[in-house]
Amino acid sequence: MAKENVQVSEEKVGFVKGTFKELKQVTWPTKGELARKTSVVLAVVILATFFVWLVDTGLSQLLALLIKG
Repeated sequence: MAKENVQVSEEKVGFVKGTFKELKQVTWPTKGELARKTSVVLAVVILATFFVWLVDTGLSQLLALLIKG
């Protein structure tokens, strides 16, 4: 049982070492790239929210007209 615990610990250590090795290979964005891409994401979210609100309002009004009809 002790050998199993040692093997599991070695596997975990190997996993953590591999993870840090992979993180060192990542190309991280610069502050400018990050700001630009964040602003694009926010703009798309705002536009999508407006579109969903517009469709929801339109369908609600149409349904209200059909029910009163």
